[in-house]
Amino acid sequence: MPETDALLGFLESMHRIRYFEEEVARLRASGDVVGSVHLCNGQEAIYAGACAALDLSRDAVFPTYRGHGWTLARGAPPHAVFAELLGRRTGINGGRGGSAYLTAPEHGMFGENSIVGAGAPIATGAALAANYDGSGRVALAAFGDGAMNQGAVHEAMNFASVRRLPVIFLVENNHYSELTPISAMVRVDRLFKRASGYGMPGARVDGNDPDAVYRAVGEAARRARAGEGPVLLEAMTQRIVGHYIGDAQHYRPAGELDRALAEEPIGRLARALDGLGVPDADLTAIAERARTEITAAAARALADPPADPATVLEHLYA
Repeated sequence: MPETDALLGFLESMHRIRYFEEEVARLRASGDVVGSVHLCNGQEAIYAGACAALDLSRDAVFPTYRGHGWTLARGAPPHAVFAELLGRRTGINGGRGGSAYLTAPEHGMFGENSIVGAGAPIATGAALAANYDGSGRVALAAFGDGAMNQGAVHEAMNFASVRRLPVIFLVENNHYSELTPISAMVRVDRLFKRASGYGMPGARVDGNDPDAVYRAVGEAARRARAGEGPVLLEAMTQRIVGHYIGDAQHYRPAGELDRALAEEPIGRLARALDGLGVPDADLTAIAERARTEITAAAARALADPPADPATVLEHLYA
C-alpha cells in the first residue's frame, strides 16, 4: 500500500490537470482560445503517476497532441501554459505554439506533435543521444492506441530494441483511435503483447490508478538506466470528453460514458482515500487549492498582452 501522502500528491496533481482542462474548454467555447484543442479529462492518472516516477532534472517526455496534462505534471506553470493557448506573449512559447504544438524543454517536456505517433522516433533519438552524452537520461514517448498502427512507431520500437536504448513507449489506451474503437482497428487489442515481437518487455497497467502507473514507469526507468533497453507499457483508461472539442461522441454506445465517469481516476482515488480515513475536509481543501490556483492562472493569462504579429517569423528554421 503506498503512503497516504503520495496518494494525496497524486490527487492534487490530477485535480490541477482536470481544472485546467475544464477552464480550457470554457475559454475555447468563449472564443478566447482558438484552433484545435484535445483535452485529457479522465486520463490524468497517467500523467500524475508517470511524471512522479521520472527524474525532473534529466528525463525527457515526448507526448502526443493531447499534451496539456503532461506539461503540467512535468512542472510547467499553469499561467504560462494558459497564456500559450491564448496566444499571449507571456506564453511558454511566446504564443506561437498554441494547444497542439506547445513545448516546455526547461521542464523536460519536448513538444506535442500533431503527426500521429511522431513522438516515438523523436524520443528514440533522445534516448540514443543519452547513450553518448553520459546524462543517464530516460526518454518517454506517449501516444494513443491508434498510433500503434503507424509505421514510424514500429520503426522506433525496433531500432530502440536493437540498440537497447533507454526509452519507454507508453500507450494511453482510451479505447478509441480518434472516433473508431480500437477493437475495430486490430485483431488483437492487447497492444502490450506486441512488445515480444521486438524483443522487449511489455505490460498492461491500470491507467486510472496513478500509483500503478508510477510503479510501472519507475521499474521501466530503472531498467532503461541500467542499460536493459526499452519497455512498452499499455495504460488502460478512458477519456470522459470528446476526442476534440466539438466532438458529439455519437459513436459511443449507451451507458459507456456513465461507466467511464464512475471509474474516472479523481473520484476513484478520493473514495479510496476516504476509505483510508482521510477526512473529507482535507480532500475538499486539496480540490479547492487546485481550483483556486488554476482559476487565478487563467485570469492572469487573459489579462496578458497578445503576442506581437511582427515576431511571427522568429524562431523558424528551414
